[in-house]
Amino acid sequence: MLAVRSPAWTLSNSHVIPLLVGRQAFSVLNRPKPNYEGHIPLNLTERTALTLASAFGSLFNPHRGDLIAALGETTATPYFIYRLRDAMLKDPTGRRILRDRPRMNSKNVPVNYLRSLPENTVGRAYADWLEIEGVSPDTRDAVKFIDDKECAYVMQRYRECHDWSHALTGIPTFKEGEVALKAFEFANTVLPMTGLSMVAYTTMKPAEKARFWSTYLPWALRNGLKSKEIINIYWEEQYERDADELRAELGIERPPNLRETRRTLRQQKRAARAAKEAQAPP
Repeated sequence: MLAVRSPAWTLSNSHVIPLLVGRQAFSVLNRPKPNYEGHIPLNLTERTALTLASAFGSLFNPHRGDLIAALGETTATPYFIYRLRDAMLKDPTGRRILRDRPRMNSKNVPVNYLRSLPENTVGRAYADWLEIEGVSPDTRDAVKFIDDKECAYVMQRYRECHDWSHALTGIPTFKEGEVALKAFEFANTVLPMTGLSMVAYTTMKPAEKARFWSTYLPWALRNGLKSKEIINIYWEEQYERDADELRAELGIERPPNLRETRRTLRQQKRAARAAKEAQAPP
């Protein structure tokens, strides 16, 4: 069973102080050794420049996953990723995840087995979602700009489990869906990147903006704040679980089916256009 989430808006000073005191400046000529494989240490100037570049770049090209990943890492430190790590340490399942450090990729996720599971199981929902969206478990970049090794894993875990949140909520990956899920994740994880990603709202169509304000933003904030910490879900142990049962345990309501809503509206528009053309004089 999943433990009750701890308050989302707390931060442990015991992990902030060491970051603010004793962090030494460095240049490209005396860069410190990496703390883990793939780690790239950044000084304050580099981190600020990368944050700004990735923020503007991802706004104008939201399909650049590498820019979104960089923005997530540079804005998560020194505070927010430690808050998320602390939430895992306070939770029995979260502590097991930190100890085991499972990875979500095609080597470890038995997609063929998940496809064989009964409908409405968590694993089947994930496998079906992968097929519908045309993605794989290997689409997430490796973390490299977070200095602390354990916190780097926390970010990696969040990143690799993002698609499971898509599958559990049924939210698709096109822009309108991603903005809705990012709003949910912001309320639940407090990671700045998830909040900053909602700026993509400004590029949505008027009808999409109206749906977001009336339906999906209220759903996201309500469910993100009241549900348990999704970072503490051991997804690998939930494959055979009934998806409705897991949502009920987490306190997550499934939102209106966005893909079906858009499909219905398109059909209505085509029918109205056809009717209008039929009534037009020859």
